[in-house]
Amino acid sequence: MHSYLKAIGFEQMSHAKLMEILNQVVDQPNYMNIAKDSQGDEFVEFSKDFGKSVGITVCGSYMEDGSFEMEYYFPYFIGTGVTSKEHIEIEKHSDKESYAAVCDDIKLGVTLIFFLQNVAEYLKQKSAWKKNVVPKMSATLAGLSLDGKILLPINKSEVQIQKKEQMTRTRNQMIAAAREGDEDAIESLTLEDMDMYSMLSKRIVKEDILSIVDSYFMPYGVESDQYSILGEILNIEYIENTFTGTRVCVMTLDTNDLIYDVCINEENLLGEPMVGRRFKGNIWLQGMVK
Repeated sequence: MHSYLKAIGFEQMSHAKLMEILNQVVDQPNYMNIAKDSQGDEFVEFSKDFGKSVGITVCGSYMEDGSFEMEYYFPYFIGTGVTSKEHIEIEKHSDKESYAAVCDDIKLGVTLIFFLQNVAEYLKQKSAWKKNVVPKMSATLAGLSLDGKILLPINKSEVQIQKKEQMTRTRNQMIAAAREGDEDAIESLTLEDMDMYSMLSKRIVKEDILSIVDSYFMPYGVESDQYSILGEILNIEYIENTFTGTRVCVMTLDTNDLIYDVCINEENLLGEPMVGRRFKGNIWLQGMVK
């Protein structure tokens, strides 16, 4: 059983029950896409919703006798809006016809790697691209979480909020310049990081780290598409899994101006989510590219 099925409302189940659900996805899909895979073979993608924006996708191919053979499946949660318009590269996983997307977003300062949800759509679009020409793509990111907690917000005045926004804009401009090879920008960023480290070293002696750090987005574990996050809650919605009746909580988060959605089983969420509070947890990052 895929470990992140629990995030969209499925509890631990037997292999027979899981196969029953996967067969239902193949027999009664809400969406079906067919494309040529990297080897030129037929790739089939079935997706079935088990609640608003959450469901299971089954991928595989048809055999010569007309039967469908599953290669892999995964639970999905479809986010809202456009998370990033930065340059995106897409690479195939070595063991199966699934893909990872890589996005170097200035707002975070780290390279985002996420599991591609719309593989068949990407393969169909890619076949129409001119050789060595990759069009500009945008990404809608979403996270599935198995464990998380709600934290109180940091009390900030209007002046502090405006100052932070100005500093963020200035830093993003310097990062963009540093990417282009601007040595002054690189030096300024280095000095800024040193000052920040010095400030943190002094404050951490008397203050809690989560009262100093407003938000973060860091790689977590050994898998490249999993992250440890802390972000401000902008919106909350509860969705019921139509198969199990389990409620899941969907939160729109803001981490360093990166806006994305996270889905978590209500039973695995510690604390009461409210707009303005913060969510802290680990996520499996997925996304759709357009």
